[in-house]
Amino acid sequence: MEERNGIRPRSRMAVLLDGLAAREGVSGTELPDVLVVRTSQPHSRKPVMYAPNIIIVGQGVKRGLIGEAVHTYDPDHYFVSSVLLPCECEVVQASPESPLLALSVGVDRTVLGELLLELGETGPAAADPCCGAYANALTPGLRDAALRLLECLGNARDARILGPQIVREIIYRVLLEEPGGALRALAGGHGGFDQIARVLRRIHTEYDTALDVETLARTAGMSVSVFHQHFKTITATTPLQYVKSIRLHKARLLMAQEGLTAGAAAGQVGYASPSQFGREFKRFFGASPLEEAARIRSLGMPDERRDGGKGGSPLAMARAG
Repeated sequence: MEERNGIRPRSRMAVLLDGLAAREGVSGTELPDVLVVRTSQPHSRKPVMYAPNIIIVGQGVKRGLIGEAVHTYDPDHYFVSSVLLPCECEVVQASPESPLLALSVGVDRTVLGELLLELGETGPAAADPCCGAYANALTPGLRDAALRLLECLGNARDARILGPQIVREIIYRVLLEEPGGALRALAGGHGGFDQIARVLRRIHTEYDTALDVETLARTAGMSVSVFHQHFKTITATTPLQYVKSIRLHKARLLMAQEGLTAGAAAGQVGYASPSQFGREFKRFFGASPLEEAARIRSLGMPDERRDGGKGGSPLAMARAG
């Protein structure tokens, strides 16, 4: 889109998102797997947790930092996460007059499998795992599908009847363009990716129990050395760092959503020492448990309508960013 006097004209997507994302933070829509986001101030790197989703930006610029990789998503680039993935994010471009506005579409594994069957992609598994997230150029077809989804979300009946098919189209178009095969791997049967995804699901449900590397490697059906290598390729972190990040994100949600004290939240996520929890929490989030819980509450988090679980679902954690 051509700039005039250094200002990029507002796109149709930004206008539609502005109407749907009426308040600061994350808002639900007529579809449980579709969210809209408004951020009116830039912010430096903050730890977040992404669920499997596709993020399309209508206005503003955001960066996701996963290990050494930096993924930029803006009106010309979308972002995909295929597993429950801890990372750091920063909002580079946003202001009250021109907030960051984005659309988040949850990725359903069943829909992925159906699409791959229809595409005839049921071949042998990939030999090596791939990274669980990436950014890619927004194609005209994907942009058009996102616009049609935003337009139908303004009407409850249109959203109910037309929305699910457009969500399916968005996932289909991302599948056609994606590098590395991360979403194909999420559908299952792709080498080490599916084995690591099984471990991630166990960590998410059993984060309050003792989980060591040997136990997780057995869950994956791998030797410790192979498991460690595959895990870091997909998540850009080590197994124990991942477990710690899940526990801290869960504790943050327990405090923000259910009003638990820091000590109570620490106990529920598996910390025996509240003081150790406080130190690790502040080191991880850059704020005390009380300060961070207040910040999350100020963002506004819609009620969960899928993936329920103790301490908040993966989607809830993604929303917290």
